[in-house]
Amino acid sequence: MTDRNLAEIAEKMRDIDVAMLSTHTQGGAIAGRPMSNNQDVDYDGSSFYFTWDKSQVVEDIERDANVSLAFKGDDGFWVAVEGKAEIIRDKVAFEEHWTDDIDEWFEQGTDTPGLAMIKIEAVRAHYWDGEDEGEVTLSS
Repeated sequence: MTDRNLAEIAEKMRDIDVAMLSTHTQGGAIAGRPMSNNQDVDYDGSSFYFTWDKSQVVEDIERDANVSLAFKGDDGFWVAVEGKAEIIRDKVAFEEHWTDDIDEWFEQGTDTPGLAMIKIEAVRAHYWDGEDEGEVTLSS
């Protein structure tokens, strides 16, 4: 087991766009869905994902903010992130994380009615890189 810091993990995560976001449903089950961070991949412990305000993922997060993210790189690098999520409904914040690729899903850009953004602040990240594995605690 090797100890790496967040900067080293972030460098390995730099090109990973899609994560599996898992939430807790009303009945207590775990629900997972793939989410794109839209090439906003400079990882500092925060992740941002756009969605619809009336989606199940938003409902799940508003009930229980404890979530997990799973990332897989092309080179056998994996990261499991435990974090706290919040729903953001602020257009200024949308614009900070918007890329043109998102227009495919939200045609009116940051003016799309019903748009929401999920911010996930990592608490802990466990990584596997071949036979190397370790954990980084980001906050408590």
